[in-house]
Amino acid sequence: MAVLEPTQPAPRQRRGSARERLLQAAARRFYANGIAATGIDTITADAGVAKMSLYNNFDSKADLVDAYIQARHDEWLALYADRARAASGGRALIGAVFDAYLDHAELAYENGFRGCGLLNAAAELPVGHSGRMLVRGHKDEVEGIVRTHVADLLASAGTTNDDRVDALTLHLALLLEGSMALAGLAGESRKIRAAKMLALELIDAL
Repeated sequence: MAVLEPTQPAPRQRRGSARERLLQAAARRFYANGIAATGIDTITADAGVAKMSLYNNFDSKADLVDAYIQARHDEWLALYADRARAASGGRALIGAVFDAYLDHAELAYENGFRGCGLLNAAAELPVGHSGRMLVRGHKDEVEGIVRTHVADLLASAGTTNDDRVDALTLHLALLLEGSMALAGLAGESRKIRAAKMLALELIDAL
């Protein structure tokens, strides 16, 4: 299960393994303050472990960053899976992707919602960093989920044209990611709700 920030223990509460506590502390601090601004000493102090414990569990800060990104990917997949279980049909499943982004935006973050944690992380990492590749993989997987549902919708309407599937998938992905970026700047989720409405209107017009 992913590391969900609202359920992370406060620094004085010492629960779970050292690795879990380090990852929870990193998730809080990286999202709230940024990766570059968060030092190892801050993370180990929040986690209540010695610095050596960090290096016993992670090869480096870069390795910890990769683990954080992977945890956020798993977190989003869990949010989407919860939404998808309640959805029926391609239209509802596409809506569930937007709903998972809404759920992400409405978690009780320590310093408020700051947009997509994965894109925030990627923006801080140099080209070629393994973390950037993980973020790219996450976004590709989300777009792949959207593409599957788009293809199913168009097939049910008697259309199997790959170019049309690709075009509609890109349109929805741009709505999704653009609204997430604007919502992050605003610190609230209204832009994502508006993007979901536009996406469903576009689907209904097929």
